[in-house]
Amino acid sequence: MPRLFVKIFLWFWATVILTGISLVLAFMLQPQSVPSRWRASLTDTLRYFGTAAVGAFEQGGVPTATGYIHRLSQDAHIHGCIFDAAANSLAGEHCSEFAGIAAQVAKGAPSAHEMGRGLARMAIPIRAPDGRIYIYASELLAGPRAAFGLDQKTVLMRACLAFIVSGLICYFLTLYLTRPILRLRYVAQQITAGQLSKRAEPKLESRQDEFGDLVRDFNRMAAKTEDLISSQRQLLNDVSHELRSPLARMNVALDLLRLRLGQNSALDHLESDLQRLNEMIGRLLTVAKLDAVSALQNFARVNLSELVASIAGDAEFEARERGCRVEVARTEDLAVLGDSSLLRSAIENVLRNAVRFTAAGTAVEVLLRANTNANAHEAIIVIRDYGAGVPEDELTRIFKPFYRLPDSRGLESTGAGLGLAIAERIVRLHGGVIRAMNAENGGLSVEMIFKMFGNTA
Repeated sequence: MPRLFVKIFLWFWATVILTGISLVLAFMLQPQSVPSRWRASLTDTLRYFGTAAVGAFEQGGVPTATGYIHRLSQDAHIHGCIFDAAANSLAGEHCSEFAGIAAQVAKGAPSAHEMGRGLARMAIPIRAPDGRIYIYASELLAGPRAAFGLDQKTVLMRACLAFIVSGLICYFLTLYLTRPILRLRYVAQQITAGQLSKRAEPKLESRQDEFGDLVRDFNRMAAKTEDLISSQRQLLNDVSHELRSPLARMNVALDLLRLRLGQNSALDHLESDLQRLNEMIGRLLTVAKLDAVSALQNFARVNLSELVASIAGDAEFEARERGCRVEVARTEDLAVLGDSSLLRSAIENVLRNAVRFTAAGTAVEVLLRANTNANAHEAIIVIRDYGAGVPEDELTRIFKPFYRLPDSRGLESTGAGLGLAIAERIVRLHGGVIRAMNAENGGLSVEMIFKMFGNTA
């Protein structure tokens, strides 16, 4: 569950619960609280009816008192009973229900009460005009019923119900607040993944609140970003294409000069520069093409074991010229779904970069293995050199176009800083991940991780 959702939900719920507890404590502990006033009101009411009932008993005996209490029961649905000072019933209805509290008053208590069936039963002493003491017990509507004596099971059940209801209310309120944020985050992730045309839903954009304002601003920002990136890509593509024709003419002019002047060191340098420029433009076009593609158009089953072995064999010739070598430490029989030519370009760019920067007399190690986690089903290509390595804060930047480390890790480089950028785009286009890390014994280790299609066996 998202962390923001949990935080908002718990804060809302805690607020509701603490507010409820505060209200209950204020209700119970407040001086001259509602319960005390309610009990005083019940006592006054009971004394009024009790005095009338005792007066009827004194004047007409049991029949008169019982008749009065019966009429009171019919009119107000209130039962009552008159007891003597020893808690013996004299007149009334349902006297057995009041025997307990009447006995408490008979023992000297100023009053006695209990709760039952949503009613408050109370007994108080009544002094007759002739000085005799009676005990009158009756039941009255409980009113707020917050004063005393609630059944523990009832309290627990109602507390649980309050918790559940408040939890549901807070849950849906939290869901209402966080759902737009989560949807907006999902769209942001899609845009980050390269789907620049993605926008938040019109339903969210049409909201007339702060979330609606946020979504509209987000969509405007995404549209502006898409326009800027698209313009940049188009500019890069156009400039690269436009440079092709002058380069072709310069190569023709170079050949004509050679015919006239023969071998010349200046012409050799010019030819080298033209080759580098032509290679750079080709890589620029590749980067622009990869940036414009959001998904593979043609893909097939690619045997990584054969592909890695072929690329390593080709790189061995370049490595020998630099006084190093390429060693394939281990390859497993693995395959992925993808474009064979693009995958070859990605692996070759990383391997050539490692050959360029590894120390003389060392070996660039190539490893192809499957992820040991049975649930991952990943094929991992590891290419490790024994060069100077890369500063930790630069490890993610080396995959950006035209980005080169200061002094190129201590070696002179003729590259344009596009090889690793091309590799990163190809790996991402295949749904994989590429990452670089410094090896323990020096040098740089680059991992390319792909979803595995299956074994070739």
